[in-house]
Amino acid sequence: MKSAITFEDFLKVDIRIGTIIEINDFLKAKKPAYQLKIDFGDLGIKKSSAQITDLYTKKELLHKQVSAIINFKPIQIANFISEVLVLGIYNSDGNVVLLQASKAIKNGEQVS
Repeated sequence: MKSAITFEDFLKVDIRIGTIIEINDFLKAKKPAYQLKIDFGDLGIKKSSAQITDLYTKKELLHKQVSAIINFKPIQIANFISEVLVLGIYNSDGNVVLLQASKAIKNGEQVS
């Protein structure tokens, strides 16, 4: 278990719901990944690199809603700037399973 944080620490993390609108293979990534464009409604379209190729096809991902941390500083991965961190959890096989809402949510809504 990680060290305890305060509620104020948690409030610093901005987790939002967005819809994947474009997926491309990320050929220059060290590990298999996709380049995603995600629509966060009024917050705009953000890019993310996601190592989710083992469990998800591009066809499955298109128009799928995901949760993402949107207030990380952008990070350069090879020739790509990843602006948000799509949230997932590793399953017992070491593959990432996306975390998502059980019902459709307006893009940009904040997870609380």
